[in-house]
Amino acid sequence: MGAGQSTSQIHPPTRALHVLRVTPSSPASRTTIEPFFDFVVGFEGDTLSTENTIDASQLERIVEQHEGRILNLLVWNSKNQQTRVVPITPSRAWSQPQIITQDAGSNPQPSLLGLSMRMCEPETASDNVWHVLDVLEGSPAESAGLVPMGDWILGWSGGVLAAENDFYDLVEAHVDKPLRVYVYSHDFDALREVVLIPNRHWGGEGLLGCVFGFGLLHRIPPQPADRLPGTTPIELQEATGEFEDQELFVPADVHSEPHFSPEQLVEWRRQEQEQWNQETLANRSFYEQGSHSALGPQNMVMDHIHHEHSDHESHDYEHEHSHDSHSGVLLQAPALPHNPVSPARNSSGHLLNGESSLR
Repeated sequence: MGAGQSTSQIHPPTRALHVLRVTPSSPASRTTIEPFFDFVVGFEGDTLSTENTIDASQLERIVEQHEGRILNLLVWNSKNQQTRVVPITPSRAWSQPQIITQDAGSNPQPSLLGLSMRMCEPETASDNVWHVLDVLEGSPAESAGLVPMGDWILGWSGGVLAAENDFYDLVEAHVDKPLRVYVYSHDFDALREVVLIPNRHWGGEGLLGCVFGFGLLHRIPPQPADRLPGTTPIELQEATGEFEDQELFVPADVHSEPHFSPEQLVEWRRQEQEQWNQETLANRSFYEQGSHSALGPQNMVMDHIHHEHSDHESHDYEHEHSHDSHSGVLLQAPALPHNPVSPARNSSGHLLNGESSLR
């Protein structure tokens, strides 16, 4: 099996080195090794790797012998159940600056790979995960960015957890203190570090304000075969050009508004103007056909109202005479229809110019 190739493996290896942490800037950080999901089961040429087991001491000797040279590690992934070849070049050069800054009296042994691993059984190592089911508003879990239904807690900065109550005991031991945990996002197929600060004064129940699920029904589901780690799922990707490229959809039973030419609009306006002029002329002819006796008293009444509101005190005697002389004519006057262009409206126009009739 060459470098970069992978083979499916129905049964997980019996024992393997579980990768817990990849140190930044180390040789392992420049490979595809993934913490918590990858298990080192051997190296190319290892006879024990065919028996689904590994000899840690032998692997350590092989790594030292390949310092500065490429070593092909056999790595099994718990998500896709496949074993792949990962080429890596063991080196201590990446850790030399850190050694110089430390105390000269100490003699730390630099890591050749930059991996933190533990011997375990891969078949049961992936069972101890805590599924985030719900996150309460304003809780420490919400402040830390935990996503309900999409996040799983795999471990913490001190390593992995062996049983369900181990996580709850860990939270109780970190009340009002930061707790660094490793969270896996199934939506983005990515691992991240999250800092939780459990406390009892956030305003709700519990130390974290979060509901977890543990057990067989809350295992991490497998990813699609064509999915690359760290990529955005299709259902969460933003649609680029979705609205720019689409064409306007018009249902078959919907008729669009007809287009009228400017000549048609001008002709319609001319016809409306002629109709309005004819109606105005008819209204004016209605008043002109009336008798002088009918129009005269009406005008006199309007003039009388004008004098009544303009100079009431100095024309009391005229008011008495007007009521006596025109009362009979008012009863005989026909009820004229309201006409916005009637000349009779002009005689009382001053009442509409801000002058009150009750002063």
